[in-house]
Amino acid sequence: MRRKKARWKRVLHDMRLNLAGLLILVVMASAGGLLLRTALLRNSQSMGIALASNYAAEASNNLSIFETLLSFGTASLDKQVRDGSSPEELLEWMDLYFQQLGAVLGQGVVDPYLVLNGEILAANPWEGNDTYDVYSTEWYQKAVAADGEAIFTNVYTDAIFQKPVITAAQKSSAAEAVLAFDVFPENFAFRFTDQEISAGDSFFLCDGEGTVIFCHTDLDVDGDGMHRYLGELIQQIENGDLAAYDDFITDSNGEHRAVYYTVMDNGWYSIVTSPYSNILSSMNWFYLAFAAIIALFLLMVAAMTWRDVRINARMERTNETVRVLGNFYYALYRVDYGQGTYETIKGSDYVRARLPETGSYEDLQRVIGEVIQPEAYDEYMRSFSRESIQSLVSRRVRDFGGEFLRRFGEEYRWVSVRVLFDESLAPEEVVLSFREVEEEKQGQLRERKLLQDALELARQNEAAKQSFFSSMSHDMRTPLNAIIGLSQLAAQHAGDPAQTAEYLEKIHYSSKQLLELINDILDMSRMEQGKVILNNQWIDLKACVENCMDAFHFQAEREDKTLSVSVQVRDSWVLADPFRIGQVINNLVSNAMKFTSSGDTVSVSLTQLESPGAPQYKLVVSDSGMGMEADFLPHIFEPYSREMRFGARKVTGTGLGMPITKNLITQMNGEIRVESEPGKGTTFTIILPFTAAREEAPGYDAPEEAPAPAEQPEPVSLEGLRVLLAEDNEVNMEITTELLDMNGVQVTQAWNGREAMELFRDSEPFFFDAILMDMQMPEMDGCESARRIRAMHRPDADIPIIAVTANAFAEDVAATTAAGINAHVSKPIDFSLLCQTLGKWIRKDR
Repeated sequence: MRRKKARWKRVLHDMRLNLAGLLILVVMASAGGLLLRTALLRNSQSMGIALASNYAAEASNNLSIFETLLSFGTASLDKQVRDGSSPEELLEWMDLYFQQLGAVLGQGVVDPYLVLNGEILAANPWEGNDTYDVYSTEWYQKAVAADGEAIFTNVYTDAIFQKPVITAAQKSSAAEAVLAFDVFPENFAFRFTDQEISAGDSFFLCDGEGTVIFCHTDLDVDGDGMHRYLGELIQQIENGDLAAYDDFITDSNGEHRAVYYTVMDNGWYSIVTSPYSNILSSMNWFYLAFAAIIALFLLMVAAMTWRDVRINARMERTNETVRVLGNFYYALYRVDYGQGTYETIKGSDYVRARLPETGSYEDLQRVIGEVIQPEAYDEYMRSFSRESIQSLVSRRVRDFGGEFLRRFGEEYRWVSVRVLFDESLAPEEVVLSFREVEEEKQGQLRERKLLQDALELARQNEAAKQSFFSSMSHDMRTPLNAIIGLSQLAAQHAGDPAQTAEYLEKIHYSSKQLLELINDILDMSRMEQGKVILNNQWIDLKACVENCMDAFHFQAEREDKTLSVSVQVRDSWVLADPFRIGQVINNLVSNAMKFTSSGDTVSVSLTQLESPGAPQYKLVVSDSGMGMEADFLPHIFEPYSREMRFGARKVTGTGLGMPITKNLITQMNGEIRVESEPGKGTTFTIILPFTAAREEAPGYDAPEEAPAPAEQPEPVSLEGLRVLLAEDNEVNMEITTELLDMNGVQVTQAWNGREAMELFRDSEPFFFDAILMDMQMPEMDGCESARRIRAMHRPDADIPIIAVTANAFAEDVAATTAAGINAHVSKPIDFSLLCQTLGKWIRKDR
């Protein structure tokens, strides 16, 4: 019995080291697990905050779109009021503006209305308009208090649709009027990918009161429960209870969730929550490995009595594992920032070769700084100086650090440098740790790149929209001004046919220019930002410049300014894009007119330079206006740059004209220079190379290289045709019917797609020779009507159908073709093209 007790006593004595090793292993594994858990939670916090900020930026971009449209409408309303528009004209403007909103944003995205002198003028009228007390509403009061700035309300229940809305409103500066949109939360859209939000993660966009605007969640919570849940969540955010990396909430399923959030400028919250099970899922391997090690260690302890060799081998294996955990940091130092000394706990090879185990902290910093990337040296020395460490400890910052590139041999790799503080350390002591994080950093950089790419895409989309509205406002004014002014002159000279005809010809030219501008702006809004396609053709450059300047003579006369135009070229016929040239001239001359006052002079000259090879043309636009400061000239071609001197602030504009001009000139392989001096005016000089064809004097035959005149199409007779015309606009119906009737066409009118389909269905076979079909009509659109006609069991179901519509994009043409429509003629209608198209398809059909 004594021998047995002694044997067990000896076994227990021999096992002391093993038990001590087991305890150390448990402690180190626990510490490693804690460090791993901390790292995972911190990394998730960084990613979650970045993700919440990204979604907040995306929501802000959506609000910026509505704010831009609202400001655009308010500015237009102010102009209407200042121009003395009558109530009827204001109503016409309002209807047009509401239609434009629908065209830009899509139908049903917003519900616009105007409060004018207490009366609500809405795009969707409702029975309560007359009794509704608009002055007591939150949005009206906030808009009045904002004094011309756009405001957004929190979510509330709409009086018309009885569903949640957000109201954007802005007060007019020229009248007792407030323009407002009701924005429906369901129109807020966010893009989610597996790299951003994992299964089980949730995203909430809430207003300042905790009302949900948008949510993406798997939580099974009803509406009231969700409101209470988010209300408690926001209360904890405001109390600062969720600021730390390891703070959490408990959801309705009893699961801990980390919360990451961003508070937007308007008080809204962008919140991302993630279950701890998602964040800490990668720790499962750690626990499995730890359990396996413990099991293996216990097996070794149980077998130590019988197989000492195997026990020693297994203990060595265990020691290797412990060393791996201990190597989590490649260098550890205890720093006494009060005395300015350090003690090496674990040092790198580089530092051990140059410094003793203890010494001056300044020497340690100097040696470590030798291998820090030079660009980060100053930041490292400043962040980990004694003064910085003392400040961190005084503010009770327990963990502070950063990531730097450190030289290992001949290459640089990322390391994490941390200052760790705890009360358990000696007074004025901290731990300075170094850990290599190359793989982690590269993973973070890749993830950050994905986030930056997503944010850049959102910015590009927003920039494209901003460019669309700004270009429209800037570039449409010149032809619109010509059309309005020449229309007034035509009315005043109605008794002079020759003069009236001249005015009408110029109106027609400006209208075509405006149409081309609209088409191009809309095309560019769907292309990549900055992409320009030149449509080069043979043009008379002299006539092109003079035609562009015709639109400015009336403006110069009206504003009491002197406008001079001089064109001196030998080779007038060149291969160029007339619209882009006109756009350049319009931008430069309109700016010159804008920045000059009554009595000033604006001059435009075009000359041909003496140069070998392809001829070069110099265009000079000069004015005697206010000029620009010298420090602004280097920024004149940057987007949205504006001269901000006192005099220049009175001039409206977005600052896109000059960047657009510079881009166009660059595309033409030209160059532009600007000279300006405050109070003395500005001169723009443009050099453009063109391929030229010599223009001979009248009476001479054109040379071989001169462009041949375009072949005129053969005239088409429509006499006796019977056409079914589907059009819901009364003015367009009247114009098209009159033009067809003048050419001997018998027209049957249909006011929507369903009526057109029924008229064709009830007609005798082959009664109609063709159908002219608008696309956007009430009850049934043109494509659906065409599909139903093609599906009829009639011998003439293949009747020629021609789309006559304002939908002029390539996808619109593709949609009409898919519906069985034979041809496509865009509005405004080129009647000669319409006749040619009718003749072509009717002859082909017969």
